[in-house]
Amino acid sequence: MSNIKKLLGKRIQELRKSKNFTQEKLAEMIGIGTPNISYFETGKFSPSIETMEKLAGALGVEIYELYMYKPQKPAEEIREELVKVINSDEKILRLLYKFYLTIK
Repeated sequence: MSNIKKLLGKRIQELRKSKNFTQEKLAEMIGIGTPNISYFETGKFSPSIETMEKLAGALGVEIYELYMYKPQKPAEEIREELVKVINSDEKILRLLYKFYLTIK
């Protein structure tokens, strides 16, 4: 079994769980059978391009983000890391603030 299929499946599962969707809910949202979600998540099958578009839409990400395999840190860990950096580096504080203003 392809490592890429396993990584893609793990990413789909990670995103699905982050949205608190069951496999059944996600399958219903994109119009496929529930077993297909399981097959994707285990790496048994790869989704078609059309299904990838639907998965990305349902999960609220761009298609390329389905291939971002490196899991993000938990929010609390990110918060702690940012607080440390902000407290120790005024340039980063100002840069983050500018970024914040652009996305606010």
